[in-house]
Amino acid sequence: MPIARAERAPAKINLTLRVVGRRADGYHDLVSLVVFAGIGDALTLAPARMLALAVGGPTAAAAGSLNDNLVLKAARALAEQVEGLKIGRFSLAKRLPVAAGLGGGSADAAAALRLLARANRIARDDPRLMQAARATGADVPVCLDPRPRVMRGIGDILSGPLTLPKLPAVLVNPRVAVPTKDVFAALRSRIAARTDSGIDIEAHIERTRMRAGALIDLLADGCNDLEAPAIVIAPVIDRVLTELRALAGCRLARMSGSGATCFGLFGSAPAATAAARVLRAKHPDWWVRATKLG
Repeated sequence: MPIARAERAPAKINLTLRVVGRRADGYHDLVSLVVFAGIGDALTLAPARMLALAVGGPTAAAAGSLNDNLVLKAARALAEQVEGLKIGRFSLAKRLPVAAGLGGGSADAAAALRLLARANRIARDDPRLMQAARATGADVPVCLDPRPRVMRGIGDILSGPLTLPKLPAVLVNPRVAVPTKDVFAALRSRIAARTDSGIDIEAHIERTRMRAGALIDLLADGCNDLEAPAIVIAPVIDRVLTELRALAGCRLARMSGSGATCFGLFGSAPAATAAARVLRAKHPDWWVRATKLG
C-alpha cells in the first residue's frame, strides 16, 4: 500500500434544515443546505496488515468506543464492496465536539473512505465509495466530497456541488452533547407529520448565484426545524443563540443539525474573529471557533 497522506474531516454545517415528512420506516425526510467549515478533525492511514484505529486529540475522550467508531464501520463497508481491499491503521485527531450537530463522526468516516480510495487507487467517482458511505451513516454521503450541496431524503439524495460565497462565521458549542435520536424523539408531531414547510430557499439557492450578503438575507427566511426540540432537551442552546445574536456584526444565528452547536454569520472575517474572542473570554468553558463556511 502506498503511504497515504492525511485527510481533513471538515465540520458539516446545516445552514437550513427542514423536516418535510416521516417515512413508514420511522426515519424523517429532510431538506438541508449543507456547507463545510475550515476546521475539523484529521485522519491519517498507515500501512498495516490488520484494520486498526487510534484516537487522540482534545475531544478524544468523548468519542466513545472504538468498536462503534464510524471510521472502522466505513472501512468494513468498503471492504464488503471491494474484494482484496488494502486496509491499514488509522490515526484520528479528534478536535470537534461529539454529538454536536457538526457531523464529526460522519466526516471522519468519509475521510477514511477517501484515504482508502487513494491507497487502493479507486477513483473518487467509483460508485462503491458512495455505496459504502450510505451503508455507514445518513450524513456520510454528503461528507464524501465536502462541498456545498442541498441534501434531501435521509441524506441519500444530493444535489450537485453549489458555488456559494465563503461566509465568515463563529461556531459555538456549550460542551453539551445532544444525541440525534433524542432530538427526533422530541420533535413535535405537527412538524414530523407535515409534507412541507416554508419557502423552498434551498431550490432557489441551487438556481441562483449570489453574494454573501444576499445569501445571508435569504437564509434568514429559512429555519432549522430541529432547533426547538433540541432546546427542550438542552435549554443552554437558546442561551448560545441569544449570546451570538448580541455580538457586534452578527447577521444571523442558528443551530446546526441536531445541535447543540450554533453558528453566527458575520459580514467579514475580522468581525467573526473579534466576536469569537469576546465570546471565548465571556464563556471560557464553551467551545468557540471563528472560521469560514463554504
